[in-house]
Amino acid sequence: MAVSGLLINGFSLIAEWVPSKNRAIVSSALSTSISFGQVILAGFAYFLRDWRKLHVALAIPQFLFFVNIWWCAESARWLILNGQSDVALKHLHRVARINGKPEMIDKLTPEVLDSHMKKEMEKNSLSFTVYDLMRTRGMRRISICLLVIWFSTSFAYYGLAMDLQQFGVSIYLIQLIFGGVDLLFKSLVQIVFVFLGRRIAQSSCLLLSAIVIFANIFIPSDMKILRSTLACLGKGCTAASFSAAYLYTTELYPTVIRQTGMGFVATMARLAGMAAPAVLMLNEVLPALPGLVYGGSAMVAGCVACILPETLNMPLPDTIDDVEQQWSGRKPAPQESVSLCEGGASECGGVISAEGTPLKEPKDVEEDGLNNP
Repeated sequence: MAVSGLLINGFSLIAEWVPSKNRAIVSSALSTSISFGQVILAGFAYFLRDWRKLHVALAIPQFLFFVNIWWCAESARWLILNGQSDVALKHLHRVARINGKPEMIDKLTPEVLDSHMKKEMEKNSLSFTVYDLMRTRGMRRISICLLVIWFSTSFAYYGLAMDLQQFGVSIYLIQLIFGGVDLLFKSLVQIVFVFLGRRIAQSSCLLLSAIVIFANIFIPSDMKILRSTLACLGKGCTAASFSAAYLYTTELYPTVIRQTGMGFVATMARLAGMAAPAVLMLNEVLPALPGLVYGGSAMVAGCVACILPETLNMPLPDTIDDVEQQWSGRKPAPQESVSLCEGGASECGGVISAEGTPLKEPKDVEEDGLNNP
């Protein structure tokens, strides 16, 4: 629960604070840190065979890193909508200084924030629930597709990870290899993020994992090295799919319901993680069945990902109306804003607009837009 909450909050803050051109790199760094921890875990577990000592060794760093949270800036939009404009203003002034825009500090006043957030603050009186994820056509389509993607990714990932013993390799070695493969694939998918887009990255990872899982079905059980290699490749693809799903989801859901949407699809992923081990029991009926189920779900999800909209270099949606506008193909009206980034709005990626969040990304806005760092 703790790790899931940290990831959901972390990726949401990345989406709201980091400009589009750097978002893939930062989100990839967060994702690869998980795999790096997995590699370190293999070493700790090997040298600390007593599980009590292992738990203590793993828990101590958590207390040390806890202090780091006080240096993390809260979402400026959330602060404004909850009556803490003065705190949001301090964060935005800090952004202006870091981005070499000290002249913007005098232009960013409480009155400017209130005027740009007027419409959003009016809508804040409305409460959004899980029902709103399915209420409109665009949101319903996005939510159903993401549910399939998250379920299938987690289903295949944990299905492979929990069946380590069948490969006949030391659990410490296979943990180290799995972590290293995850690092490699998550780094590679970052390149796809930047140059080919989120949709291609998501779909490719799922389809490749399905192909690898299907291929492993036809490998004789006595060829353990080859089967282990394919299993590692399949897990690497699903790990990259997880990394893509976190970033893609935060960019697809609007700001007003982003946390709810992330929690909704993450819950589906946990349900898949619970169901994955049960599928292994099908091995008693037919040895090929678990692979067919895991690979089939990944194949279906890879196809489903193809019908989602591309979010590369697109503005973050602030409201459900923004999502519906994007699906209908209508472009939102240009918005006046104030730039905090070097090079203007086109380089920074976030704006405070009359219709959205202070961290909304501009696509065709004038240079006087108010951007996030």
